[in-house]
Amino acid sequence: MTDSLMSIEIQTHKKPATGVLTYLRNLSSGMRCSLPVLVIFVLGFIAPLVSILAFSVAEPRSFDVFTSFTLANYETLFDPKNTVWMSFVWSVGFAFITAAILAVVAYPIAYGLNHVFGRWSSLVSILFVFPLFVSDNVRLYGWVLFFIKGGVLDGVLKAMGGDAAPDMLYHASSILGGMIYTYLPYMLFPMTLGLAMVPEHLVDAARDLGASRLQIWKEVELPLAMPGLLIGTLLTFVLGIGAVAEAKILGGQSVIVISHDIEIAFTYSQNWPLGSAMAVLVTIFVGGLTLLVLRRLDLDQLLGKR
Repeated sequence: MTDSLMSIEIQTHKKPATGVLTYLRNLSSGMRCSLPVLVIFVLGFIAPLVSILAFSVAEPRSFDVFTSFTLANYETLFDPKNTVWMSFVWSVGFAFITAAILAVVAYPIAYGLNHVFGRWSSLVSILFVFPLFVSDNVRLYGWVLFFIKGGVLDGVLKAMGGDAAPDMLYHASSILGGMIYTYLPYMLFPMTLGLAMVPEHLVDAARDLGASRLQIWKEVELPLAMPGLLIGTLLTFVLGIGAVAEAKILGGQSVIVISHDIEIAFTYSQNWPLGSAMAVLVTIFVGGLTLLVLRRLDLDQLLGKR
């Protein structure tokens, strides 16, 4: 009797595992291969978004997530007396100017990587990739040591008998310079990919038909390279909105950006619901902009599917 009960219990315990294995076997091979990616996507992307959204409608300065509902945090953000919108404007402005400048700076380099540098292209690419192996904070503090009063630049100028170096830190311009330096690779390589998609025979055909260099660039190269340009611009813009290290290290908090406000809400203020509400609004803005840009892209052509 005891043996029969034990066998029944063992069979009962085996049923759930057998059911899961049967379900996995019935899945297509593509679905089974994508399961790890789906799990990572749910745990690493969907779950944090749901948590942030739930916190944004919780009671202010509380941790009553999923147990309360209020729009008080959003009312605080939309209050005309709240200065958080200045931080948002600063972030959008920095991101927009950074993307615009990098589009102009990176285009000649990307063109050179595709058509000019030849066998040196790999070396030039490594020179732009190598800084990514060093933490952003370390590189930015290197800027501080170089430009600060009594730093490297100041000491070199004085040693050469010149005047002291001008004050180049803790301004909006220093934040912008740091962002341009940090995000250059994120604009350069998508743009390089976009220019690589331009068929050389089309350029030759336009040249044979008498088109000038400007006409070739405007009518052939730029439209065909536009997917890479848009992706680089979007990537740089999104990263620029979330930039906080540049503002804190190079700007000395002379300018408060939206990511800094969110960080303060989650740390010093311990107001997670308000910080979550700010994060939700920034996510909606960035997500809407991303969808708008992606509607203009032919992803199949960009990924080489046709």
